[in-house]
Formats: sequence, structure tokens, C-alpha cells
Amino acid sequence: MTTEATTTDTPPPTSASPTARQVWTRTRGILLALVLLLVAAGVIAALRSDGRHGLLDPRSPDPYGSRAVAALLSDHGVSTRVVTTLDEARTAAGPDTTLLVAVPDLLTRDQQSRLRAATTAAGGRTVLVAPDSPSIGGLAPGVTADPAPSFDTTLAPRCSLPAARRAGSADTGGIRYSTTAQADACYPSDGRPTLLRLPQRGGDTVVLGAPDILYNNRLDQQGNASLALQLLGSRPHLVWYLPSLTDASAPRTGQRSFFDLLPSGWLWGTLQLFLAAALAALWRARRLGPLVPEKLPVAIRASETTEGRARLYRKVDARDRAAAALRSTTRTRLAPLVGIPVAQAHTPETLLPALSIRLSTDGQDLHDLLFGPPPGDDAALVSLADRLDALEREVRRP
Repeated sequence: MTTEATTTDTPPPTSASPTARQVWTRTRGILLALVLLLVAAGVIAALRSDGRHGLLDPRSPDPYGSRAVAALLSDHGVSTRVVTTLDEARTAAGPDTTLLVAVPDLLTRDQQSRLRAATTAAGGRTVLVAPDSPSIGGLAPGVTADPAPSFDTTLAPRCSLPAARRAGSADTGGIRYSTTAQADACYPSDGRPTLLRLPQRGGDTVVLGAPDILYNNRLDQQGNASLALQLLGSRPHLVWYLPSLTDASAPRTGQRSFFDLLPSGWLWGTLQLFLAAALAALWRARRLGPLVPEKLPVAIRASETTEGRARLYRKVDARDRAAAALRSTTRTRLAPLVGIPVAQAHTPETLLPALSIRLSTDGQDLHDLLFGPPPGDDAALVSLADRLDALEREVRRP
């Protein structure tokens, strides 16, 4: 007679921690998206930097520079001087001088008031290029900028100002204005002018809604050259003021608030985005009726479902829930094998004595195995699953 000894080998614990390859597989998509985003941002920044180099600078031959305007004025006997500080601009203002402010919105409120006082007393001409809400009220009192810009770039004069009538259509479409002061309102878009001339004591202030007529690449189009020459060449001297954030007068005269730096219309834009987000949320959360159960289009194997559920448990470190599910399922299967109703399978006082009689095993060990605390790590969870599987095989053994 041959006697075979049957032993139950407990498999070594298997680590459930993700490997380096799994981590790379999960994160490579995110890393690729970040790299593409950084590359796109660099390309866009490079393109915008090249395209806007020397913006409104009369010394720059780049497309958005204004060297062509300076050369045209020089041919007509108008000298051009570039200044970059407020003190230089105030000192240069005079009755025979046109002061052009290239980017008025960079000036603080105190700088605006000081510049306004100097130009008013000088009696010359001041040309403000595309001033918006942060600066238009301080440099041209009585004038307000409309939040909605012009949709048309090329506009007709439609006013009695001689310079505009001689130039004809020009690329002045940009910021639109309204004023309560006496002014020549030209190049209207939907009823609001994009060019204003406000007379003042001994001189005037010209508000230009767009800088396009001063760009090198737009000077030869429409009546841009004629309009620029007449607006900037009415006096023998032109002072071209390029405001800078590094101007020493800015810290001394005060700082602009965060809301001053935001473009006009930001409040309405934010409100529109909020309404769009609310409508999108309502659209995605719509319910047209009660939920209707549907059959799955394909059959899913139990092993795949189990594996998917286990991956979810591992992803959130839910070892307690995984252990509770394993123990509950094991108790449910063991109860009929030892003559216990399934309804009482989860009662230690009923299940454990029956198992102890069947297996001749210490009740405390069975209690720790079937009703004990959750495992502390993944290795302990795998060991628990192996022990539960071994217990069930032993009970089923005849």
C-alpha cells in the first residue's frame, strides 16, 4: 500500500506595489502633455516676441515699429526726439511741440495728473495712442472708453476735421470713445468715434483709438500715412514718449492696483464665463426621466471584474474593505459546509464552534482569521487571502 502525504504549501507573499514600469506607463501621458504645453508656450512666446519687437518705437524698422513715420516726418521738416521718463516728457512739452504718448496705460494716476498739468500749461498738442480705461480719464477728462472695441479696422472719417477729411479712410478701428466735452469726433464705429480731438487752451489733445496708422507695415495702406503726418506734423518738434515701468517717478508717485492692470471689459468677460460654466453644468446634469436599466452589450468574465475591483482597492489603499470582502465571501461559502444557515454565517458565536468541531482547530486562530482586524500592508492582505483559501480547501476536503 502506498501512502501519499498531502501538504498545503502557502505561497510566498506577493507585493502589490506598482512597479517602475507601471508608474511610467501611467504617468507618461501626463508628462508628454506637459512637455508639449511647455514647447507650445515657448514657440508662441518666441513668435510674439519677434513680431512685436520695438513696438511703436520710432527707431525700430520692425513691422510694429514706427521708424517709417519718423522718416516721413523728417522729410517734412519735423524733428523727432524719443524720451522714456516722465520728467523728460514734461520738460519737452511746449507750444511748438507735439507730445505723443505711446502706451498711456503704463502711467500711474499721479503720473497722469502730472503729465496732464504740464501739457495743459504748455499749449501744444498731445497725442494719446489707444488709451483705455486706466488712463483715459486722467489724461483726457470727460472722455470714457467703451468696453466693446470696434469690429472694423478700416473706417471712414465722417467728421469735419480737416486732417481726417484729407486722409480719408484709415485704420483707426480699435477702442471706441464717448465724451461729454466739446470735441471733433471722427471715424465712428457703431455710432462711437475712434478718434477725438479735444481743443484746450492754446493747443489740443488727440485721442487715437488704435496704433495701426503708426506701424511700419501699415503706413502705406489706406490714408494711414496722410493721417499720421497731419496729426504728428502740425508742430516743428515731435517728442515721442515711450513710458516704462522702470521710470524712477513711478515708485515715488504711487503704485497701480491689480484691477488697474486688467483690461477693460474683464468684469463682463468673467460674468460670461461664469454663465457659460453654469449652463454647461446644467446641460451635463440634465435628467429627462427615470433611469432605465440596460443589459450589458457584452458578457464580462468574473475574473476581470474581480481584478478590476482589486485594482480600485489598491489604488486608494482600501485594504480594510478588501479584507472585509474576502472574509465575508469566505464565511458565506463555509457556512453551508459546516451545517450553518447562511443568515448566521457572519455571527462568530454560531460559525466558529461549528468550524472548530470540523477542523479541531483553536477557535482564537479562526476568530482572528475570519473576524480579525484589517491587515496593515499589502503583503499581509495577500497572506490573508492565501490563508482563507487554504481554510476553505481544508473544510471541503472529505
